[in-house]
Amino acid sequence: MQIKKDSFFVNRLKSVGYAFKGMFILVKTEASIKIQLFIAMVVTTAGFYYNISTTEWLIQTTIIGLVMSIEGVNTAIEYLANFIHPDHHPKIGLIKDVAAGAVFIASIVAVIIAVIIYAPKII
Repeated sequence: MQIKKDSFFVNRLKSVGYAFKGMFILVKTEASIKIQLFIAMVVTTAGFYYNISTTEWLIQTTIIGLVMSIEGVNTAIEYLANFIHPDHHPKIGLIKDVAAGAVFIASIVAVIIAVIIYAPKII
């Protein structure tokens, strides 16, 4: 018996559906993503208020996407680590700390970029 495969287009649509599902799970369940989404809305509002340039918009939206994407990867790593080893384990803790550190680095860069974009407009 031969199993019928879905077309390339149907598979891509399913993939996009799974991606949306993952995004909504992140936003619904993760406090850190909610905070980052709030900050993204604040700086987006600031971008309109201060009429930032096209280049500044590109940089700002890129860094927002970067921070939120890395947070999603961090969350996935935490879920996987907790699934593999639900009890406390030093190596699992190290893995989770490194993943959180990546988010922290991206967040620091985001703050630096925000200061570079907005400080001249505010001061």
